[in-house]
Parts: sequence; structure tokens; C-alpha cells
Amino acid sequence: MEIRNSTSKDIDEIFRLYKIATDFQKTKFTVHWPEFEQSLIATEIAEYRQWKILIDNKIACVWVTTFSDPQIWEEYNADPSVYIHRIATNPDFRGQNLVGSITEWAKRFALENNKKFVRMDTVGDNRGLINYYEKCGFTFLGLSKLRNTNGLPSHYNNATVSLFQIEVVI
Repeated sequence: MEIRNSTSKDIDEIFRLYKIATDFQKTKFTVHWPEFEQSLIATEIAEYRQWKILIDNKIACVWVTTFSDPQIWEEYNADPSVYIHRIATNPDFRGQNLVGSITEWAKRFALENNKKFVRMDTVGDNRGLINYYEKCGFTFLGLSKLRNTNGLPSHYNNATVSLFQIEVVI
């Protein structure tokens, strides 16, 4: 297993994984990811914020990081943090605890970048997902009703999100 930044050559596969994830979300939840703009993904790649796990030279999982997330984390955004978004797993690699691998990587990444927290959110009150993220080492901080979603992807409109974090030792 290897973790690397995604490249522009990965865009088609990233969108394929997003479609698979969104189709799955539609079978389980009322809120699901919208279709993301290709320019958004291209910008994340250019800014070295789009990541992938490679297993046997195949993309097993993708996700995005940022160091700022003020609309979701509001006053807590002032804390030095790494924020993880849009984890999408290739179905050929499900069941391999890839979120656990991302979590371990994110803690090292946070330390390398002098950040104190690794944070994530998910839309809604999904108890199964909350339990899973807790098993991966995240503390569930509770639910937060978003106030300003201008410019965020549409699944955040009028949303309540579950907030998660891991404190790392600097």
C-alpha cells in the first residue's frame, strides 16, 4: 500500500469512485454527494490536496485535505487542523480498513504540518458511520447545524453535520 497525491491522470478514476459512492449513498440515505465540478478536482490536484491509496498500482481510495474549513467548523477553525473530505473507496478494496490507514497517515501528516487536530465531518446523524469513525480513532464531537453554506457543495445546504476529531501530539 502506498499513499500519494493524485494527479490529473487520476481524474476519470476519481469521478468513477465518486459516482459509485454517490450511488451507494442514494440507496441508504436521503442526502448524497452532488456531481462535483471537474474544475474543483483539478484545483485540489494542483494544490496537492487530493490523495490516493495505491494497492498493486490500482487506486483503492481517494480523499481530499485542507487546512481550513470555516463554514463547517466555525470558531473551531482557528485550531491548527487537517480536515479530511470526500473519502471514496474502490469497491474492489472494501473491507481493508482503508479509513484506518487514512487516519494513521493523517495523524503523521498533521504532525509534519504542525497541526494539532485531524478533523472530519459527515452530513446527518448516521449512527453506523459514527461508530465506524470512532473505531478508526476519531472522537465524535456531536451534531452541528450549519449556518452559512454559501459556496459549499449542495449536500451541505440546510444540513446538520456530525463532527469528528483526533488530537495529535505536536
